[in-house]
Amino acid sequence: QAAGLAGAALTPAAWTSAVAQTRMAEDPFKLGVASGEPLPDGVVLWTRLAPKPQELDAGIGAAPVAVSWEIAEDEGLKRTAAKGRTMAVAGAGHSVHIEVAGLKPGREYWYRFTAAGHMSPVGRTRTAPARGAAVDRLRLAYGSCQKYSAGHYTAHAALAKDNPDLVLFLGDYIYEEVHTGKGPRAHPAEEPVDLTTYRHRYAWYKSDPNLMAAHAAAPWMVVWDDHEVVNDYGGDQDRTNPDPAAFLRRRAAAYQVYYEN
Repeated sequence: QAAGLAGAALTPAAWTSAVAQTRMAEDPFKLGVASGEPLPDGVVLWTRLAPKPQELDAGIGAAPVAVSWEIAEDEGLKRTAAKGRTMAVAGAGHSVHIEVAGLKPGREYWYRFTAAGHMSPVGRTRTAPARGAAVDRLRLAYGSCQKYSAGHYTAHAALAKDNPDLVLFLGDYIYEEVHTGKGPRAHPAEEPVDLTTYRHRYAWYKSDPNLMAAHAAAPWMVVWDDHEVVNDYGGDQDRTNPDPAAFLRRRAAAYQVYYEN
């Protein structure tokens, strides 16, 4: 399913329509940029277009959007290492995953995206060391359980300033619970159960400026835990003993949106 989303084919007419779009009134890069899964010769670059992250449809509608990308050896993006363009489509939540290859091992790169007349923030990433290379120093950060309503992600702000080589995120990127009114800040009240509502929950989380800074500072490697779907789920059940068929539909939506984000 993920491979199908990543390589969604579009007709020439659809591509032309997207390329011809005029400038969006609002910045579509309000969820920032990210990179991850570094290899010695490449890395994945990510963004998701969402001009209005706090609306259910992210303020973008169903039309495909042409997105250009570039990655360079310098922070000013003058020494281009690779570039290209792709399509952000509604079937993938207008997310973009670029699998860049042909890079040099064990070094920093900087990247950005352009779409609908807007440029994204510049992100920093790093390739893995060459296979078998001696590594004298590796600066890691890790985290988990980032419940939005429980705090303001000041740890992410500190992480971004530390400039790690790699961030390991160990699960519970989102919490699916209905907001109870407790904690220092609120997220959408609805409990996510389908593509639209899971996308909404991720957009709310990813629009946090400190989390965006942490993603832009270094490549991430991520795994999930239960709250990416629902608390303590397993197989076709959770704690509420739902109808198995209905729960599997919910689980499929959660898995897809996890991939998208």
